[in-house]
Amino acid sequence: MTSHDVVDACRRLFGIRRVGHAGTLDPAAAGVLVVCLGTATRLAEYLSDAVKAYRAEIWLGVGTDSHDSEGRLTDRRPAPAADPGLDEGRLRAALDRRRGPQLQVPPAVSAVHQQGERAYRRHRQGRSVALPPRPVTIHRLELRAWWPGPFPRLLVDVVCSKGTYVRALARDLGADLGRPATLAALIRTAQGPFALADAVTLEDLGRALAAGEGRRLVVPPARALAFLPAWVLDDADARRVAHGGRPRPRPHPWDEPADRSVLEAVAAGDAGAPAARAGAPGGRVRLLDEGGRLLAVARLEREDAGWRAIPERVLGGGAGSSARRD
Repeated sequence: MTSHDVVDACRRLFGIRRVGHAGTLDPAAAGVLVVCLGTATRLAEYLSDAVKAYRAEIWLGVGTDSHDSEGRLTDRRPAPAADPGLDEGRLRAALDRRRGPQLQVPPAVSAVHQQGERAYRRHRQGRSVALPPRPVTIHRLELRAWWPGPFPRLLVDVVCSKGTYVRALARDLGADLGRPATLAALIRTAQGPFALADAVTLEDLGRALAAGEGRRLVVPPARALAFLPAWVLDDADARRVAHGGRPRPRPHPWDEPADRSVLEAVAAGDAGAPAARAGAPGGRVRLLDEGGRLLAVARLEREDAGWRAIPERVLGGGAGSSARRD
């Protein structure tokens, strides 16, 4: 099932057209997919900025054109019998080298554009694909288990920035170890404040809606973006924002700090993490009314009088987000 299939299913279940998601999940992967309803679709870009976590199984000695199990086999190299093979120390050292900010080349079988076309379409037509490397950050990369042999397998936990391809990480890790590698299985375990333990299946969602209990599964936008700090606006400033204006400047960058999830806490020391950027010029804040309802997302700017919030997305009512489990 693709991310688009999930969106279509939610349109049918909720009976509304305005549904989107906050970050594609590959069809072969499972786990958390954040779905946005109504005006919350305007928040998808901010939700997709959130740090993501995965559990991945990587197969060494096997390469495919897509760097996952769905691709065409391009390389198969079992470890030679004379090779003592990998040990845990060598694996952990390779994982250590892959942590932190880095440049990553997206897979040729991906939705990244090259000359106005999706890369995967060019690849399937037998045309050349040459994608430039992009900056990503691997905040955490931990070995959970490994199985030695001619084709070793390892299970890793990954916490990474937006735009990271875990299958490209598998490819690069294999290259570091001198052998091909492919992603055998992938589960997204969290995206910002949305965790797998709190996600629901489409089947559970359908049953809850049929029983009139669907609203308890919908996360209010203010809570969905709780990894951003907040300004709480009085009635006068709330009206200004609702009519396209700006709230009055403040002497401080926020009224309420960001409620950092476990994932944001992992990345808090990294300048690329949304929670680390919050409260700095160019960072973003939620604009809330006195009842805690999200009115807008704004960009912070420093000025002589203190801080100014420039609204980027202004919302009406009836918005929500939910986390769906594949």
